[in-house]
Amino acid sequence: MSSSVMTVQRTRSEGRRGGMSVEEVRSLPAAVSVVTAARALGIGSDKAYELIRGGAFPAQTIPLGQTQKVSTASLWKALGITLDV
Repeated sequence: MSSSVMTVQRTRSEGRRGGMSVEEVRSLPAAVSVVTAARALGIGSDKAYELIRGGAFPAQTIPLGQTQKVSTASLWKALGITLDV
């Protein structure tokens, strides 16, 4: 996966639709939907599910029955985001 896919969009006005700012990603709950994780990564949900099926999704997924969640801590790690305390 290229590093450009794993770059968090800094603002919504940089030309790409649907991205998330660093502040938005930091404020996510402990686990998020694949769609939300895909937005944070700057990819579409179809691509995210394709990467999950192929074992190449950059964050930890949590299977819950017929759905998947994504660990926010692992998403932060994939994006190089640290929590400043």
